[in-house]
Amino acid sequence: MTSEITLFVNPTAGRGRGARAALPAASALRAAGFSVRTVLGEDAADALTRARDAVEEGTGALVAVGGDGMANLALQAVVGTGTPLGLIAAGSGNDFARSLGMPLRQPAAAGRMIADALKYGRVRDIDLGRVGDRWFGTVLASGFDSRVNDRGNRMRLPAGRFRYDLAMVAELAALRPVPYRITLDDGDVREVEATLVAVGNGASYGGGMRICPGADLTDGLFDVTVVGDCGRATLLRVFPTVYRGTHVDRPEVSVLRASRVELAAEEVTGYADGEPLGPLPLTASCVRGAVRVVGP
Repeated sequence: MTSEITLFVNPTAGRGRGARAALPAASALRAAGFSVRTVLGEDAADALTRARDAVEEGTGALVAVGGDGMANLALQAVVGTGTPLGLIAAGSGNDFARSLGMPLRQPAAAGRMIADALKYGRVRDIDLGRVGDRWFGTVLASGFDSRVNDRGNRMRLPAGRFRYDLAMVAELAALRPVPYRITLDDGDVREVEATLVAVGNGASYGGGMRICPGADLTDGLFDVTVVGDCGRATLLRVFPTVYRGTHVDRPEVSVLRASRVELAAEEVTGYADGEPLGPLPLTASCVRGAVRVVGP
C-alpha cells in the first residue's frame, strides 16, 4: 500500500469543525509516517471528482473529514475500488462513523486509529445500500422524519440543529399517516398506514437515534423499521425510546428484514445518510461487501 493518504475535507461541516478537525487528523497521520494531501472542492460535484481522481491515482486511503454528508460523498468515490475509507467524524450527526466504532469529534484520536489500522491491516469489507447509482451507509428515511428534513431545508432561520427542532414541531402539528406499499425481495407486499418507514443498513441516524437497532453492516440484509399509524401523543412517547432502540418493542412498531426493498408512497421524499434521494417510489438493494473501511 502506498504511504500517501488523501484527506477529503468538508470545511463547513459542523459549523467549521471540519476545517478545524483536518489539522490534528493530518498531524496524527504524518506522525505515523504517512504523507498526506488534502482534497477540497468548489462544490459537492467538484469535490467528488477530485476524490475519484485521488482514488484512481492510487491513494492508500481516502479519509473523509466531516459529517454523514461528507461520508456519503466519499462512499461514491471509493465503492467497489478496494481503496480503504476512513472517517474523521466532525459533523452534527456522525452516524456512519458511530456505526464503525470511530471516535466522534476527536480528530487526533481518529487519525491515530486510522494510521494504526492501515499499518496493521485492520480493514474490513461492509455492506452498503444502493438506490439507482447512489450508495448509502446508514439509513434510508421516509415519512415523518423525511418531512422534517424537507421542512428544515426550506427554512432559512434559525441556523443549525434548532432549525430541525422547529421543523419537527411544525410537522407534529400536521401529523398524518401515510399509505405505504412495501415490497420485499421475496415478493412479499405490505400495504400499511405508517408514520415512517426506515430502511437500515446501519443502526442509527439523526445523531444517534437507533431507528434500526438490530441492523448489521455485514449480514447482507436491511432492517426495515415500520412505525405504524400513531397520534402525536403516542409519537412523542415513542420518540425518546429511539435513542435506546427500545421502540421496536412497542406494538406500533414492526421490523422486517430483506436484501431488496421497494417503498412506494405519495408525496414522500427519501433521504439516505441525511441526503435527499428524491420522491418515492424508490428501490434499495443491500450489496454485500461493497466498500472497504478502516476501523478499530
